[in-house]
Amino acid sequence: MSENFEDYEIILVNDGSTDSTEKIFLTNAGNYANLKMVSYVKNQGKGHAVKTGMLETTGERIVCTDCDLAYGVEVIGEMAEKLSEYDLVIGSRNLTKEGHKGYNFARKLASKAYIKLLNLAAGFRHTDSQCGIKAYRGEAARKIFKHCQTKGFAFDLEALMIAEKAGYSIGEYPVSIINHSNESSKVSVIRDTKKMLSDLKKIKKHVNTLDLTKQD
Repeated sequence: MSENFEDYEIILVNDGSTDSTEKIFLTNAGNYANLKMVSYVKNQGKGHAVKTGMLETTGERIVCTDCDLAYGVEVIGEMAEKLSEYDLVIGSRNLTKEGHKGYNFARKLASKAYIKLLNLAAGFRHTDSQCGIKAYRGEAARKIFKHCQTKGFAFDLEALMIAEKAGYSIGEYPVSIINHSNESSKVSVIRDTKKMLSDLKKIKKHVNTLDLTKQD
């Protein structure tokens, strides 16, 4: 971050974890002046965690990524630069062949089918709405997440639908998985697809009620 930005902050959101995350942070935080953590006791879900972090930001450019840094760190500066062209930049694993490098065939097929189904249901043209790294102009991010209600994994869809309704420009940037974690073991394609489609119905209803033409 110091090599790419004159001024920056790193916000870690601790979503009610029961491991040693908070202890490790507090032990090491004094070594990093630009690092802060937002923590709460009860686990709320990824969507709530991301919204919490976004509303804590003060910067002009924001990049949100998972703590395992699955897409590496070089892409952070690259996506931030793309914000000179767009209000929001979505990382996409589907723009190049390298995007799913390290995925076995079954997982790659399931991922692509999952995204395609969600795009059809939501009416999106984007190639990877669920990618774990996205960049936002600060003002746009805070306005978008102010209106987000989804606490689970469907928050990405809600944020994009709100962004589109508000008229923000959305671009894509090719990324690839560099650091593989065991997170995929928690995912059930059938169960999570059903949950996502159910959440999508609620999201559509919520977004349709929003009046984003006003400066709020």
